[in-house]
Amino acid sequence: MRVRPEATAFLQAFVAELVNVVGQAGCPHCVDQTRHIEQVGLLASGCLEGRARDQLHLLGDVSPDQYSDIIIELKNRIGGGFSRESSPPGMIRVVNDRCPFGDQVTEAPDLCRMTSSVFGGIAARNFGYAKVELRKRIAVGDGCCEVCVYLDKGLAEREQGTEYSTESGALISRDATVSVTARPQRRIPSKWCPTEPEAGARTPPTIIGESPAMRSALRAVEVVAPTAATVLLTGETGSGKELMARAVHALSDRWRQPLVTVNCGAIPENLIETALFGHEKGAFTGACDVHHGYFARAQKGTLFLDEIDSIPLLAQAKLLRVLQEGEFERVGGKRTLQADVRIIAASNRDIQALVDTGRFRSDLFYRLNVVPIGIPPLRERVQDLLPLIDHILGRLCERYRAPAKQLGSLARSKALAYHWPGNIRELENVFERAFIFSSGPVIEDIDVPRTPAESVVDAANSWRTHKRRAAKEAEASALVSALQRSQGNVDEVAEVMGITARAVRMKLKSHGLSARDFR
Repeated sequence: MRVRPEATAFLQAFVAELVNVVGQAGCPHCVDQTRHIEQVGLLASGCLEGRARDQLHLLGDVSPDQYSDIIIELKNRIGGGFSRESSPPGMIRVVNDRCPFGDQVTEAPDLCRMTSSVFGGIAARNFGYAKVELRKRIAVGDGCCEVCVYLDKGLAEREQGTEYSTESGALISRDATVSVTARPQRRIPSKWCPTEPEAGARTPPTIIGESPAMRSALRAVEVVAPTAATVLLTGETGSGKELMARAVHALSDRWRQPLVTVNCGAIPENLIETALFGHEKGAFTGACDVHHGYFARAQKGTLFLDEIDSIPLLAQAKLLRVLQEGEFERVGGKRTLQADVRIIAASNRDIQALVDTGRFRSDLFYRLNVVPIGIPPLRERVQDLLPLIDHILGRLCERYRAPAKQLGSLARSKALAYHWPGNIRELENVFERAFIFSSGPVIEDIDVPRTPAESVVDAANSWRTHKRRAAKEAEASALVSALQRSQGNVDEVAEVMGITARAVRMKLKSHGLSARDFR
């Protein structure tokens, strides 16, 4: 079966997790593979739902009809042939004439439990409860698949299947043979710092993410982090790729081991191999000792390769071997070394375009692009801007041991109008400078280039200010004249101006005038 290109990330994420959790078929230590497959489906359901929602442009709560669109969208994108059939209220029925896992599914019929757990996990997360019945399965020779998802608990009581529900924030599945608690898919708050079971043991970074794009990226991080899958982070310079890499490592099973960060773009081309893989004594002039490269230093942990696109083609071939075989040799060495390292790569360029022009190996790209996570630029995260500024100002208070400072209206309007080409890094620099040079408790202004839109807004604001000032002056002059004529009689002034005496007194107060001064 030929899988469409846009489905690659789904399949690869599934396969990587299956290999990691279940192991090879027939492993004597895997006494309950069905249970593990069920868990994989529950863990993956949140990420898959997010991708399907993005394709269907769905936000917030969904209806049963929209839920059926989600499960059909995600299944058909990985090669299925699902469609919805008629069903009573409270139940969704879908049928399929082509298995997403291909003809090989007959050799591993337990993979059908993944469909059940994905469908059930998404339904439970959105409606609180679901029961999934696999009535017919291609995997067991039925010729087609028929899946019934019961959203009405009363309707489901008389039916077979696996129940899914949310209890205390956790996603639970239950049937006669399986009881699995999956990591809950948490709603990501504006200040995202995952709660871990061992208090103080992990230190995942705080990430601000209220915008839909960042929520989608953070959901993907939470789902992929516990797996062994390679992650490719893409985004503009300063958008927070290293922060996301630290989050993946902190939420992974390797969190006790080192996270080694490498800026590939800062390493000279002739030294990239020895930097990554190390060298033996005497490998070249000046090699006086054995040098342990980044792969050796990251053993059992995570290696973050930033600016991966800057690695030369020859070194790309050796990096590909490490990813494929899990082994490497030091420069000048003859002994093969094992690499137990989880790879997270990042780039601020379009690697697919580099592949098309021959500047990046396509086979390496596909090895790195198992789980791609795009980080949006700050200009596309308007909802995150003010929470980010508040977070930055709070950290600056702690760093400089200074009183808290707030954002003034002018500084706020400039921050919202500016497009921040340097993203979060530029945002941090601008507000650190403003924090240092602001003498009072309010940051009144920030030093950013003016945009044409701001100039137009300033001109409009200036005209409105001028009009308000002129109107205020005219009103004050009219009040003074009226008070002079009435010798300070407020009731008479009110009658002349056609307003109440109370309104006259309020106007006098706003202009700093007193009727007694005219009596």
